[in-house]
Amino acid sequence: MTPRADSLTVEVVDLIGTVVVRYHEEYEHAAAEHSLTGAQARVLTLLSVEPLPMRKVAERLKCEPSNITGIVDRLEARGLVPPTTSSSTGSPGGSCWRTWRPGTSRPATANR
Repeated sequence: MTPRADSLTVEVVDLIGTVVVRYHEEYEHAAAEHSLTGAQARVLTLLSVEPLPMRKVAERLKCEPSNITGIVDRLEARGLVPPTTSSSTGSPGGSCWRTWRPGTSRPATANR
């Protein structure tokens, strides 16, 4: 039989849950103020630190890479990240993801 948690433990766990829920609500609200989804905001937040391949973004957000592709496509359509180009030919749809870093004039590059 599993021992029953004491009332203080139950209260602390409940308060932590409340904080987590409030954090997610505030994050979604802040993203919406910029016409972004929470997922789009999280991708932009990750890329503001360093350029990352899409598979790494997916790993950090604990989702499938195909989900990130859709998010990035929508961010590209809004001009929030530069279009994906091939690192060798410069043509669209290649294996290189270019992202702007705040305060820089040139996009940084990361392999997909």
